[in-house]
Amino acid sequence: MPSPTVQNIIFDWSGTLVDDLPPVLEATNAVMRAFGRAELSREEFRREFRLPFMDWYAEVLPGVPLAELDRVFLPAFAASQQAVTVLPHAREFLDACHSAQRRMFVLSSAPQAAVEEQARQLGLDHYFETIYASVPDKRAKITEIVENHGLHLPHTMMIGDMRHDVHTARAGGIAAVAVLTGYEYPEVIATAEPDLTVAHLGELRALHFS
Repeated sequence: MPSPTVQNIIFDWSGTLVDDLPPVLEATNAVMRAFGRAELSREEFRREFRLPFMDWYAEVLPGVPLAELDRVFLPAFAASQQAVTVLPHAREFLDACHSAQRRMFVLSSAPQAAVEEQARQLGLDHYFETIYASVPDKRAKITEIVENHGLHLPHTMMIGDMRHDVHTARAGGIAAVAVLTGYEYPEVIATAEPDLTVAHLGELRALHFS
């Protein structure tokens, strides 16, 4: 279980703090079309997609270089008219953590420019010391973040909506909290055995930060 004296929180972005699934799915289907694959429904995408995303693409589009995937995905994502919205309870949770002077960071595989722009437009950017995005494999970055910012492991946790976020927390030696507001279904993320699973950030706030 996460320590009740958590001082530092590393957040995933997509599906944890914001709902960006509509534009991500739209851009992913642009990639599917470009390389001759059938489009995915929302249900299929949530059942099949996983991080690190390059491993998933290596299975569904074998032999296609990452640069070619980005050539299609990034413009399609940027051009999407689908809204990115703050998830319910996220802003209140961030407010509570800010008031308690908890240090907060973002660690995301989403494009850096997109995350920074979304954070600015949604009024979330001021909460975070640093936004680490465009990270293909978060497991390879977590220790660097913890060490560079001097985060005490027993008082640090990561919150995310996918198995990869749980595995990332494990790689960094910190507590792993799964939130069920994002990309993976409850029975899928449960296979990673997070320390705690909550329906949304409001529930986590009531359990640990009220």
